[in-house]
Amino acid sequence: MLLPGHRLLPSPPSVPPAIIADFASAQVAIVSDNMNRLHGTRALRPLHGSARLIGTAITVKTRAGDNLMLHKAYELLRPGDVLVVDGGGDLGQALVGEIMMTRAKAMGVAGFVIDGAVRDVGAFAEAGFPCFARGVTHRGPYKSGPGEINVPVSIDGMVVMPGDVILGDEDGVVAFDRSVAAELLERVKQQEVREAGALAAIREGRVDSYIGTASTPAQGVTS
Repeated sequence: MLLPGHRLLPSPPSVPPAIIADFASAQVAIVSDNMNRLHGTRALRPLHGSARLIGTAITVKTRAGDNLMLHKAYELLRPGDVLVVDGGGDLGQALVGEIMMTRAKAMGVAGFVIDGAVRDVGAFAEAGFPCFARGVTHRGPYKSGPGEINVPVSIDGMVVMPGDVILGDEDGVVAFDRSVAAELLERVKQQEVREAGALAAIREGRVDSYIGTASTPAQGVTS
């Protein structure tokens, strides 16, 4: 058995296409609401524009400022995967940049989630390649290790397991196990209906407070 700190594990199966399709347009805020607002990133921001992110988590845990294991992870990345990197939140060195992004895009990788820094942000924006990160620096990474691949990681306080569904939009990133996708999707759809009704009531002047309408409480309306 490999010791913690030394694990380079195979990738889990890809998230089924049906789950990807079901959540392709789901808002991160609504998904987060239905996980009791306890799970999701807080400080990571999209550095690429408004493109949405969804895919299968391939996780990397690396020493701060070192991207050796990110390069090794490219041997495992498949179309639709999301490279999820626990860089300890360090902003001293960029873990990815234009070259790694361009290679990932050519491979069909869905995007990056980096609890650390990136560089060449103009290239990410121009390419529209989804990249969520804690910050930006021009200073490049070291490549001496150590690190681990496909192990549980902590991303801005959110635990991500290899194979989790990763969903990102302008509000941030959430992750969840594919085994709960069906129940979570039903809850998300119900809230979408409630919020659509509340917004319609506002536009039609039927709201008498921010928590409900003149006729029916707006249960589940959250923002």
